[in-house]
Amino acid sequence: MSTITSTRKLRFMDGNEAAAWGAYYSGCRYFAGYPITPATGVLNAVLDILPPVGGQVLQAEDEIASIGACIGASMAGMKTMTATSGPGISLYSEQLSFAVGSEIPLVIINVQRLGPSTGSATKGADGDVQFMRWNSSGGLPVIVLCPTDVRDAFVLTMQAFNLAEHFRCPVFVASNKEIALTKESVDLDSIAWPPVQDRTPAREEGFLPFAPAEDSDVPGFLPLGHPRVPVRQTSSTHGEDGYITTDPDRIQAMQDRLTHKIEAHAQDMAFYEYVGPRDADMVIIAYGITARTALAAYKQVTREGGSMAVLILKTLWPVLEKEIVQACQGASRIIVPEMNLGQYNREIQRLLPDKKIDCLGQMNGNLLSPEQIMEVVHA
Repeated sequence: MSTITSTRKLRFMDGNEAAAWGAYYSGCRYFAGYPITPATGVLNAVLDILPPVGGQVLQAEDEIASIGACIGASMAGMKTMTATSGPGISLYSEQLSFAVGSEIPLVIINVQRLGPSTGSATKGADGDVQFMRWNSSGGLPVIVLCPTDVRDAFVLTMQAFNLAEHFRCPVFVASNKEIALTKESVDLDSIAWPPVQDRTPAREEGFLPFAPAEDSDVPGFLPLGHPRVPVRQTSSTHGEDGYITTDPDRIQAMQDRLTHKIEAHAQDMAFYEYVGPRDADMVIIAYGITARTALAAYKQVTREGGSMAVLILKTLWPVLEKEIVQACQGASRIIVPEMNLGQYNREIQRLLPDKKIDCLGQMNGNLLSPEQIMEVVHA
């Protein structure tokens, strides 16, 4: 098997390429996708990266086949990734439910663009924030990470693989057209790389495909086609043995465990940055590309002698409730800028009902500017 000779070094790349390299260094060797603007760059990048090291890349006939192929490869034991945008995320829904309910590790790069429907393929937005959370039937929790720049696209893709493997679930990386297609210099040697994690193998003796491992909410894993142990998989409601069940107690136990394994471990996936004084009068809560706009406004307010801080959320789901509440304890005013019409602002309102919260929502294909945030600051 050949190897990639150009490893850790300074790279000039866009967010799509960074996600592809993050997948490679996480051990991903299978990718399936369908071309769609602005996510096609991920497919193009893995075509250069994976085949030379024995990996496989499939351009499927459509988005449904793409995620289905990834699910199949994951059930066989491979680390897998797909990438899409806009309408493709909609088409992924049914199989995402399968991956959630049947605990199949999978990373999905969602390069968001302006919707609804076909929308504007070459315009950015963050309109899928709520859709990713509630994408699957049943409403069980998912993990959504959100980069602010190309460096984040690399690191958070690696984190996404670690979380997918550890918790046996699909994980979204919520990119954005601007991050995906903007090139930046990234010094990979200067980054603290996450240690690569793999799914926990199950014991063969007494194997039950959906019985949680000892001291864990997550089942151990054996691949389909195991030479000694029958491994069952189903998209229907099932018990620990993998057989379909209508028993209310067994169904409830499964639903509770699938919920608990994500929500009870939010601290294991809490990625964020806090910039500014802890006793700031104003706090901007931002994510994605808009966090960079928020930082520009923060610098201007600081130059003017104002008291401001910025909380940059890099985990959107599960909601980092503790971190949000603590960051805003002493603030009298919260500003939430979003490239949508206020989708994440609903969570902030829920967590901080006694605070003055200004939502700056825009979904017209343009980036929010620092000047727009400053208008809210001085209003």
